[in-house]
Amino acid sequence: MQPQYIDLPKICDPRGNLTFVQGHDQVPFDIARAYWTYDVPGGEERGGHAHRVSQELIIAVGGSFDVKLFDGKNTVTYTLNRPYRGLLVPPGYWRVLDNFSSGSVCLVLTSTAYSEDDYIRDYNEFLSTTRP
Repeated sequence: MQPQYIDLPKICDPRGNLTFVQGHDQVPFDIARAYWTYDVPGGEERGGHAHRVSQELIIAVGGSFDVKLFDGKNTVTYTLNRPYRGLLVPPGYWRVLDNFSSGSVCLVLTSTAYSEDDYIRDYNEFLSTTRP
């Protein structure tokens, strides 16, 4: 599976718009965990790891930021800036989030509950797992 943008339902209403996500409707997994980052200082990065098993849907529910994904050979940068569009990230990608706008909020929905064993936090270890 490759990373891909996922357009989420957008229900327009003069009182304000609404977007939702349900496991196995908009994402190909049951949602086991949700977390969000916010108040990221200018110039800071988040992420800096890969997952062994967990899939993620990353959404900029407020503001904007970039998601840089590295598969061991190529880096692709995705810009998230709409609350009705997410980025589906399969396991096995080194990810770095940066270029946060002021007031941005990053929501992440994952296919697994938190387990430290799922994380690859050492870049050299990641590189050794992606090489043939």
